[in-house]
Amino acid sequence: MNTKGTTRVRFAPSPTGMLHVGGARTAIYNWAFARATGGTFVLRIEDTDPERSTEENTQIILRAMRWLGLDWDEGPEVGGDYGPYFQMQRMDTYTAALETLKERGAAYPCFCTKEELDAKREAAGEAYSGYDRTCRNLSPEEAQARIDAGESHVWRLKVPENHGPIEFIDAVYGHMSFPAEVMDDMILVRSDGSPTYNFAVVCDDVNMAITHVIRGDDHLSNTPRQVLIYEALGAPIPTFAHLSMILGSDGKKLSKRHGATSVEEYKDAGYLSDCMVNFLALLGWSLDGETTIIDRETLCREFSLERVTKKDAVFDEAKLDWMNGQYIQALGPQNWVEASRPWLARAHAAGYPYVQSALVPTPEQGEERVRDALNEEQLAAFDDSYRANPAFYEALYPLVAERETTLNEAEDKLAYMFWGPAVLLDEASVNKVLRKEGARADEALRACRDVLADESIPWSCDPLQDACKALCEPLDIKPKNLFQPLRVAVCGNMVSPPLFESIELMKREDVLARIDFALSEVFGG
Repeated sequence: MNTKGTTRVRFAPSPTGMLHVGGARTAIYNWAFARATGGTFVLRIEDTDPERSTEENTQIILRAMRWLGLDWDEGPEVGGDYGPYFQMQRMDTYTAALETLKERGAAYPCFCTKEELDAKREAAGEAYSGYDRTCRNLSPEEAQARIDAGESHVWRLKVPENHGPIEFIDAVYGHMSFPAEVMDDMILVRSDGSPTYNFAVVCDDVNMAITHVIRGDDHLSNTPRQVLIYEALGAPIPTFAHLSMILGSDGKKLSKRHGATSVEEYKDAGYLSDCMVNFLALLGWSLDGETTIIDRETLCREFSLERVTKKDAVFDEAKLDWMNGQYIQALGPQNWVEASRPWLARAHAAGYPYVQSALVPTPEQGEERVRDALNEEQLAAFDDSYRANPAFYEALYPLVAERETTLNEAEDKLAYMFWGPAVLLDEASVNKVLRKEGARADEALRACRDVLADESIPWSCDPLQDACKALCEPLDIKPKNLFQPLRVAVCGNMVSPPLFESIELMKREDVLARIDFALSEVFGG
């Protein structure tokens, strides 16, 4: 293990799409290891795929990294002494490395065409064991003459004969050994002058003084090839740590069929970044085998490769939801409002399209209207409303703090708080509660309305609830049959956050108007 302060690790995504949870876990482990060892966390963009690597995808990755709170010490937008941090800007370093290998006699030009190689592969069939080194023994004069004549060629690594096993100690998998004789002379530089992945990544890691390479175990098969390149360059070989796969609940490799897989999808679904970092960190690492909620400070202090397991991790969506609920409960009112801004803005924007409506829309219709309403103007309107009355918004937090698993649930759970004097009645709840035969829902609503209209009763949760509950005995009605109709009339649904805590936050005239609306729509007045 390197001494404290000398560790240099890197996360090197390709900007060909979203940052997925597997890549995010790799980034978290590199970041946490750098912080735990007092080292440096480098972000490097491997953008050598010209068809798929885009600036837009780079920005998506950077946004995801920032949202996760994985601050990098060197890289894009930060700079550093080992830049540039985009592979396409480092082509001169690959050229220089190739020249070093040529001088050492460790690389040679290969003039075999793709058609020739395909024919050899087809002729050999299952016995094909890689490139047969046809060009390896060309004389330097012949090779140079063919290059000077403009003949297309690639550059291959000259794997030393009688090399012996390629061995290294993996920090997760332990001692690893690969027979060198099965390694063909791999291509380092293509005919167009571009470096192959294995060559570029080794050059970058050497030039950036990377001490530990922490990455997914899908790269384990690349490692012996890369070790050969390190040796050919005469460069120190870093410590490798290969991380196990992340599986879905069905035991298969995590993919789109299991649901969301990118970091931004989880962000947009209302998961908190602290929770995602905590949850992903536990997919292959543990603090003590028991602790589940681990804050960033503890992770950055206690993370070690020794506690990374080689057992495949299972992405348990139910556990993630539970953990996110725990983080929501720890937010506090102000932080919750700020974190819930997009969804509270949706709920706020839904407030008054229903005032003039005499219809009882289905939940699907209502949901569509809420989504359509949201735009930058209405986000700004929400911000203005919050600044004008922060106490109201922060008082919403206790209504849902123990009922949310994701922040986006605020949109549906709290929409009724913004309807003013109108109400969006859920048809199923109306039929099951208000229209239930023999339930006396209309009688219950009128009695509760009289109580709520009584201005001598303080407009506060407990006095209002006690006054309404006192109706049960004289009316000979069960509390459930009294409160459920009131809940549907005021909140629009038979399932909502606490009723009287909600009523306390509303205007008296709005609550009475909602009851009147329900009586009119369902019972004709």
